[in-house]
Amino acid sequence: MADEEPTDQKKYLEDICKSQCAKPMHDYGECAKRVSGDESGSKHCTGQYFDYWTCVDKCVAPKLFAKLK
Repeated sequence: MADEEPTDQKKYLEDICKSQCAKPMHDYGECAKRVSGDESGSKHCTGQYFDYWTCVDKCVAPKLFAKLK
């Protein structure tokens, strides 16, 4: 038992929470489609990307901290 590698609970919880953040992911995907033809490089989807990961983090945090000792 002492030789077992600890597992990263955050990655496991992120996988669970990603399904709960479908709306921000959809918004990011739509934005990516809109800007895919931009050759100037001035358009981006950074806001939508961060909105998605903020949603995932807000879902993961209470579950993760409850498991920490």
